[in-house]
Amino acid sequence: MSLEEPTPDDGVVEALPTGGDEIADLLGDLVVGREEHMNAPGFVIRPDDVQETLRRLRDEAGFDHLSCVTAEEREDRYESIYHLTSFDDRQREASVVVPTPKDDPASQTAEPVFRTADWHEREAYDLIGIDYEGHPDLRRILLPDTWQGHPLSQNYDKDRPQIVTLKEWENPLADDHREEEGDTMYVNIGPHHPATHGVLHVKTVLDGEQVVDVDPDIGYLHRCEEQMCQSKTYRHQIMPYPDRWDYASSGLLNEWAYARAAEDLNDIDVPEYAQVIRTLGAELCRIASHMLAVGTFALDVYGDFTAIFMYAMRDREKVQNVLEELTGQRMMFNYFRLGGVVWDLPEPREDFFEMIRDFLDDLPEALEEYHDLITSNEILQSRTIDTGVLPPEVAKSYGATGPVARGSGIDYDLRRDDPYGYYDELEWDVVTEDGCDNFSRLLVRLREVEESAKIIEQCVDLLEDWPEDERTIQSNVPRTLRPDDDTEIYRGVEAAKGELGIYIRADGTEKPGRFKIRSPCFSNLQTLPEMSNGEYIPDMVASLGSLDIVLGEVDR
Repeated sequence: MSLEEPTPDDGVVEALPTGGDEIADLLGDLVVGREEHMNAPGFVIRPDDVQETLRRLRDEAGFDHLSCVTAEEREDRYESIYHLTSFDDRQREASVVVPTPKDDPASQTAEPVFRTADWHEREAYDLIGIDYEGHPDLRRILLPDTWQGHPLSQNYDKDRPQIVTLKEWENPLADDHREEEGDTMYVNIGPHHPATHGVLHVKTVLDGEQVVDVDPDIGYLHRCEEQMCQSKTYRHQIMPYPDRWDYASSGLLNEWAYARAAEDLNDIDVPEYAQVIRTLGAELCRIASHMLAVGTFALDVYGDFTAIFMYAMRDREKVQNVLEELTGQRMMFNYFRLGGVVWDLPEPREDFFEMIRDFLDDLPEALEEYHDLITSNEILQSRTIDTGVLPPEVAKSYGATGPVARGSGIDYDLRRDDPYGYYDELEWDVVTEDGCDNFSRLLVRLREVEESAKIIEQCVDLLEDWPEDERTIQSNVPRTLRPDDDTEIYRGVEAAKGELGIYIRADGTEKPGRFKIRSPCFSNLQTLPEMSNGEYIPDMVASLGSLDIVLGEVDR
């Protein structure tokens, strides 16, 4: 794995402020208080200084990635936390904390500095009730516009009836008419399920045949996953839930996101042997997820159940067979445990390893077949090359990660840039493409399957030779975990679709005080209007397919 960092032509690298004191000096009077989160220094600022603080951190300190926005209501205040890091150096992190009074939960929006704050702040407004002044479109995002109250606020009345008047649900196009000049049309795409991995409604405005505005309408699959995790114990009860976020193929990747955050929060070590097993399982899930992404992308572009979709499902099933042998389940694995995994590799081990190697041996021919059917196909090329263009700086502002970012030439992968598991001990490469279009995102996923295969093969070699008396699958974890009150942490992993992060604030009990899921699909989906405006409806559908979203993770 190449870990070399590019340097400027003159060989001089300007040092950027990284430590808490250095960042505080840069921000000066903007800082009114300091906190120490487990992953990053925290800086408390006034509600009307949000944009100046974030702009200074982005432009002068190199924190160009707003990875997550967490909001909550505390006993004496409301609070928004902006989690910042750098695409060039993931281990540089900072948290900007914005408290607001209980009687006036309002602070300045961050949207003019980071476009990704648009949806994140809308979610905070929707679920908690914080008002972000100057926000370009502050309205509900997960719940209906007519919803009464904010479900994650302390005074929310769950028994309050939700009454929707006929006027609020009247036909929004009732008074529309055709102008003598102009050719504008409003088109509802969806709500529908099969080609979007969940229920999505895209409100689209056309001028002739060109898209002039796209508004993704989400929330149809909102299941209160964060609130459910807040009501469960760290030790055993939370782990079954992550499988259900990106439920398509990424269960072990989801589980690792929670495990990493909770293990660091509770100072839990994971045995080396268990780390290798985790890495093996995670990369199997990545291949399964990318196979599904490639198959459904062909379905989106060609419009029917083509051979490509069926071939992709065939190879995904082979991976699912291996995962079933490992975990006992085909989708909802519940295999990771804090401190390791629930059980060792299946016996006889030789048969299990042979099953994996048979799959890896067949994979090169299958990938060559995909390239013959997909990337070499003139129809798909004409539909995907130079369509859905997402420039790298735009992708960064929206917080795009995973294949969506790497398809725009952004060399960012948490497996390398913020190492965890056994990745830093293995040989593999981060895949990027510079085309910034739908075709590039397809190529990234196909090439990443090859890199995952390399990782899996190395893991199998290690596990085959691992001494029997050193096969420790779990560390000794206390039955009850109670992190210190007000301990805060944000940790992420490289899921199949990008950075899947978890923020946890402990409250001194065996359950989290706040549990926030940073979904890569949520941030990636925001880029759809940027890619689609000015193009045609079929191009917009291809762009949506290239994002590889799962609505169970978008809505959570």
